[in-house]
Amino acid sequence: MNYYLGIDIGTSSVKSLLMDARGNIAGTSQIGYDIIKSSLKHAEQNMEELWAAARRTIADIVKRYPEESAKIQGISYSGQMHGLVMVDKDGRLIRNAIIWADQRSAEEIEKIYQTVGKDAYRSVALNSLSTGFLISSLMWVKEHEPENYEKIHTVMFPKDYIRYRMCGELGTDMSDASSGAIFDTRNRQWAWELIEKLGIRKEIFSECRESSEIAGEVTEDCAADTGLRAGIKIAYGGGDTLMQGVGNGIIAPGTLAANIGTACQLSGGFHEPVYDKEFRTNTFCHVKKDLWMLMGAHLSGGVAMKWLMNQILDVGAFDEMTALAATVPAGSEGMVFLPYLSGERTPYNDPDAKGIYFGMTLKHTRAHMIRSTMEGIVFGLRSSIEIFKGLGIEYHKIIASGGGARGPLFLQMQADIFDCDIYTNQGSEQAGIGAAITAAVACGEYKDYEEACAKLVHMKDEAVSPIRENQKYYEEQFAVYRELYRHNQDLFHLKG
Repeated sequence: MNYYLGIDIGTSSVKSLLMDARGNIAGTSQIGYDIIKSSLKHAEQNMEELWAAARRTIADIVKRYPEESAKIQGISYSGQMHGLVMVDKDGRLIRNAIIWADQRSAEEIEKIYQTVGKDAYRSVALNSLSTGFLISSLMWVKEHEPENYEKIHTVMFPKDYIRYRMCGELGTDMSDASSGAIFDTRNRQWAWELIEKLGIRKEIFSECRESSEIAGEVTEDCAADTGLRAGIKIAYGGGDTLMQGVGNGIIAPGTLAANIGTACQLSGGFHEPVYDKEFRTNTFCHVKKDLWMLMGAHLSGGVAMKWLMNQILDVGAFDEMTALAATVPAGSEGMVFLPYLSGERTPYNDPDAKGIYFGMTLKHTRAHMIRSTMEGIVFGLRSSIEIFKGLGIEYHKIIASGGGARGPLFLQMQADIFDCDIYTNQGSEQAGIGAAITAAVACGEYKDYEEACAKLVHMKDEAVSPIRENQKYYEEQFAVYRELYRHNQDLFHLKG
């Protein structure tokens, strides 16, 4: 039996997953790390720390599953999207990665639009610029750290650096490249004309391939570091939202994924580059040349729960929090949470948006705060569903993934707030599974993603259905939720 290794380079941890050719998970390994925040709007990570974590998870897998690891045929990746990694001519890191959660580059975005024209830019990228995107952060480095900018040989995304350390080859894939927003998304190539207008050297943009193409092989140095066999094929991999889609079998229109991780995304796959003409959503290349992804991105998901747990309530564990939340009725007795703790992307693309607990009274408890936080996270995803519906997108199924799929309360909230049945995967690590599936396709174990997903993705038979009584409360709360940003927008932008 052949085996495949999927490595998920997340924002809070790296997870390595070993899967056989029939989709059975032999084992996983996970190591966490933190975001470096030297100031409120900065969000960075030390890629050497991420590489050390990846190396250790791989070595742990090899040590615990030696017979299975000896049969690994291919490796691929799922990675946090958008972030900027820069290396010099010797392949050495120039500085910390500036990741997706960073908010420092608002002025650079305005300068980009002034140089190119907002409409002209968006007509090529099919996306509005956001802070934390590769091009926004790159222009910030050019403006504020010219000595670092001059050292740049190649720019890439976080998972690309891990792959480089494993196979020695620089490059990226279409999904991550399009998420950097300096990309011709329709034609699946770097936006060379925009790059030229911005005065950026074209040669710093690495080779760009489809996710299941082979990037290289495990080097002798990597083999010594991890215990892997030298020569194992390594595929390019893709962005985590795309890989979660693959892990859920979403490689064609008709099914949406609602993922609650550190951040949240609502996404689907389409055979043409569908995009919102108001640019409230993102359109990126998917894992193969005839597929694109439409995504609503929400910046506060699990990070809001972690903030509430550690910095406000001092609760010991997520399970304890959700148990408390379950004691409160749907709608949190009038409390509504606006989860914009890190600004927001969909639908407002506003890095200065703030979080709000609205409707608090003396009767409310920490249990209400927890439940309203969970509900606010799901309301955010509902905002994206409303946009998708407005674009005429039809779907017959929503699959929950990430932290939103791991407990009955979050699943029931999604069913009630989305007003549809919610399905889940039998596995719990869809991004890692998607990466392992990509490795299997890259190595020829399966002829394409369609065949691989049909045989390797296993969904649970039962679905979670809406509770009609809850829906009444949630419709009322969602109406309030949608007004909170509009009524407080000016206050969010006051400079304190």
